[in-house]
Amino acid sequence: MLKAAIIDMYDGTPNLGMGSIFRLLDQQFPDIRYEVFDIRGKSEVPSLDFDIYISTGGPGHPLKGNEAWEKDYYQLLDDIWFHNEVHGSRKFLFFICHSFQIACDHFGIGSITPRPEDSFGVFRVAKTAKGREDQILSALPDPFYAADFRSFQVIDPNRQQIEQMGASILAMEYHKNHEFPHLAIMAVRFSDAIYGVQFHPEAYPEGMIEYFQQEKRKKVVIEQFGRATYEEMMFHARDPIKVGLTNKKVLPGFLEYASRSLTCYPVTAD
Repeated sequence: MLKAAIIDMYDGTPNLGMGSIFRLLDQQFPDIRYEVFDIRGKSEVPSLDFDIYISTGGPGHPLKGNEAWEKDYYQLLDDIWFHNEVHGSRKFLFFICHSFQIACDHFGIGSITPRPEDSFGVFRVAKTAKGREDQILSALPDPFYAADFRSFQVIDPNRQQIEQMGASILAMEYHKNHEFPHLAIMAVRFSDAIYGVQFHPEAYPEGMIEYFQQEKRKKVVIEQFGRATYEEMMFHARDPIKVGLTNKKVLPGFLEYASRSLTCYPVTAD
């Protein structure tokens, strides 16, 4: 049986992400046993005894600060990278949103900056040439839709560093005619075993609809972003070929790929 470590980066903040990840694993991958590590709230850090690591989204500034957990987290990333460099049996790691920004900074992929305005809702994501060939993202149309909630962005890719480490940018922020001066990086394959995305692949339509229909949350969203943004997000969430398709293909695709690489009997999504 494969073992997965869920690295909780939410720091106690109410969220939809953790429950969505649990739902995915419980319903589609019952043969993967998982354990949760509250790294920011309780300084819980997984060992290298796990096969798969999923590092979640979360609140706050992604750049390095002075919090005690940060040193342990960066060390874990380096330990997993080093393990994969020297051992035949690899550790598989998937970064989501906040964790993706931290990883891009740590590995020198690009620059982390505040967005001109917060991204909140369901948006199109454009695949790169590498992304169109990627074994996970190739299952999605181009562009595809994803749930995206963030105040920061990864821009200005460091091409030399990306080439040196053997990484690939798989997807970019989509803007018609590319009128934005800086398009954010939306997905990176850091190595054959380490992936990361800026969006929330764990988001699923029913969960999003139920979560944001709650009167308190609905009121907050409308007050902060406007009713038009709220209605557009809910419209896209109900479309099965948007958030639903991304939910079915990205994280399940990564878990299937990891299991194929780690076992003779791959675990597949039910």
